[in-house]
Amino acid sequence: MSVQRRVAAGIGAVAVAGVVVFVATYVPPNERGGDGAPGSDLSGSLVGAGASSQQAAMQGWTAGYTVVQPGVTVDYDPVGSGGGREQFLAGGIDFAGSDAPLDDDELAEAARRCGEAGVFELPNYIAPIAVVHNVPGVDDLALSPATLAAVFAGAVPRWDDPAIAADNPGVALPPTTITPVHRSDESGTTENFTEYLAAAGGAAWPHEPDGEWPLEGGEAAQGNSGVVAAVAGGEGTIGYADLSQAGDLGVARIGVGGEFVAPTAEAAAAVVENSAVLEGRGEYDFALELARTTSGSGQYPIVLVSYHVGCVEYEDAATAELVADFLRYVASEEGQAAAAEVAGSAPVSDALREQAMTAIDAIRGAS
Repeated sequence: MSVQRRVAAGIGAVAVAGVVVFVATYVPPNERGGDGAPGSDLSGSLVGAGASSQQAAMQGWTAGYTVVQPGVTVDYDPVGSGGGREQFLAGGIDFAGSDAPLDDDELAEAARRCGEAGVFELPNYIAPIAVVHNVPGVDDLALSPATLAAVFAGAVPRWDDPAIAADNPGVALPPTTITPVHRSDESGTTENFTEYLAAAGGAAWPHEPDGEWPLEGGEAAQGNSGVVAAVAGGEGTIGYADLSQAGDLGVARIGVGGEFVAPTAEAAAAVVENSAVLEGRGEYDFALELARTTSGSGQYPIVLVSYHVGCVEYEDAATAELVADFLRYVASEEGQAAAAEVAGSAPVSDALREQAMTAIDAIRGAS
């Protein structure tokens, strides 16, 4: 069955208040049949690697997909966004997970791997990056953008510093030394976090956004889980990690406009809804320019959008079919619900889902 018929088989039209809304649900191949003929179950294996932020969501996606497609195995190695992009561009894996869009050099490499059909980048995972901390006696911590930037820049040495006190009136702050914890590996989480600091932190953060931590000092740890473990194992520590992995650590509220906003799936999704697609990229490249400096009430701008990256055209038709079918499940309401249940992520909007389906519709094998 063609990819086009598979996509059409799983998009239903629902009328809401006189407006037609397209809702994508996953339909197994053996229940599809746009030409009246039954489809068939799929079999084979897919290999992906990349963002550790996607790890919990990927467990939900692969578990759910195995139920509807028991003949397909999906392996995902959470090596970090940089490692995933590198392996994909080298042709070592079928798809990558990345917390940051491909840069100009990587887009050129993707053109060499994927050919004229190009590369797709689908924003299938939306989650807040939590500022996690372990500060004795402080359960509720608020940090303005400039203060947060100064803390991670090493310009605020102790928790009772006047800058932190100004954000937390009436809170008994200890004189404990601050130990910032950052990622040791190249990371999309780091790139998103430093992108926020550069956009909102003002003069307190004079560094360019980067997937590698730009400063010396502090403590370094591998992956989201490593940062969380380092913060939990210290005292006076502060770090950044996907909210799904924050565990029992303190989570700071961040200054937005005239309020301090806690990281939630809803607050992260609100920022994404107010963000635009990057210009000048391929037809099926839906990387976003996130609204980091929003002042909207209830919006949390330290948000991570994690992409699935792959080729619109694969050399092997069977691989193309598997990639399309798996991503179809990921983007569907069922797949997004599975990720939200295990990772606390925000389901993509109907608009983002419909957009993703245009790319999935185009995935094909080389003729």
